[in-house]
Amino acid sequence: MGVNYEEKPLKIFSLNGNTPLAEKIAATFGVKLGDCAIKQFSDGEISISIEETVRGVHVYLVQATNQPVNDYYMELLIMIDALKRASAKTINVVLPYYAYARQDRTAKPHEPITAKLIANLLQEAGATRVLTLDLHTVQVQGFFDIPVDNLFTMPLFARYYRDQKMTGDDYVVVSPKNSGVQRARSLGEYLNTTLAIVDQEESDPNGGYVIGDVKGKTCIMVDDILNTGATLAKAAKFLKDAGAKEVYACASHALLSPPAKELIENSEIKTLCVTDSCLTAEERHPSNMEYISCGELMGDAVKVIHENKPMSPLFKLEEKCFD
Repeated sequence: MGVNYEEKPLKIFSLNGNTPLAEKIAATFGVKLGDCAIKQFSDGEISISIEETVRGVHVYLVQATNQPVNDYYMELLIMIDALKRASAKTINVVLPYYAYARQDRTAKPHEPITAKLIANLLQEAGATRVLTLDLHTVQVQGFFDIPVDNLFTMPLFARYYRDQKMTGDDYVVVSPKNSGVQRARSLGEYLNTTLAIVDQEESDPNGGYVIGDVKGKTCIMVDDILNTGATLAKAAKFLKDAGAKEVYACASHALLSPPAKELIENSEIKTLCVTDSCLTAEERHPSNMEYISCGELMGDAVKVIHENKPMSPLFKLEEKCFD
C-alpha cells in the first residue's frame, strides 16, 4: 500500500544552487516547488523567507553547492534554520554535490577536516537527513549522526555507454588517478571491460605513466569531480602516448572552473559525459561535453525515503539501466 500524502504531506523547496534539477525531482511527485524568497543585501548577507506554511510537513530541500560554494552553503544553513523555526516535521537536505568533501582527513599536521565541519553545520542547523550523490569518499557518511544516503552515478554512465555499444574487450575503463580505482572498477564491471590506471605525479606536471594495457583500445576515463579538467586532460595525453585508439571521459560533478573549457576542448578527449548535479553557465561548457540527468534517480530516492521503502534497489539499478 502506498503512502497517503494527506497523512504524510511533503513539500520540495529549491534554493539557488540548481533549480532545474530540483524541478526534475519535484516532477517525480507531480508537484511544484515550494515558494520561498531569497535576497542578498548589499554587504553580502543573505535573507530568506518561506512564503507558505510548512508546519507538520516533511520538507525536501534541494541545494547544489557548486560555485559560489560559500554563498550556497549559507543559503542552505539559513533555510534549514527557517524551516526548523516554522515547525517543519522533518528537514531532508538533498545535496546533489557535497562541496568541501575533498578534505576528509588531516594529511598534514594542523589541517582542518572540512567534510566533517560541513556535516556538523548541517546537523546543528537542524537537518534530519541528507541525500547526496557520489560523495568524494564514502566514509564522509560517517561524519554524520543523522541518516545519510549516498547514491551512485556509475549505473547512469553505464547505461549511456551501453546505449552506444561501448562494451567488451575493445574498451578499457581508466582511473585518471590512483584514488579513483574503485569507481573505475565499478563502471568496468557494468561494461565488461578491463581496467587501467594513470599514475600521475603531482609534483611534476609532465610526470606519470599508464598501468595496464591500453594499446589499440578505446579508453573511458571516469572521475567524480571535474574542476579545472587538468587531471583528465593530462591523463588523456598519457593514454594516447601509450597507444590508446580513442579516449572518452565521464565525471559525476562538472564544476568547470576556468580553464576547464579550454583544457577539455584542446585535450585528447573525444567526448566528455557529465551529470547535471551542478549548474554552470553555458559559456563554460566545452563543445565536446554531453549531459545526462541524475534528476530521475534523485527523485526516485526522495520518493522511497518518503514512502519508507528500501533504498538498496537504487544503488544497483541493473533493471532500470539495462532494460
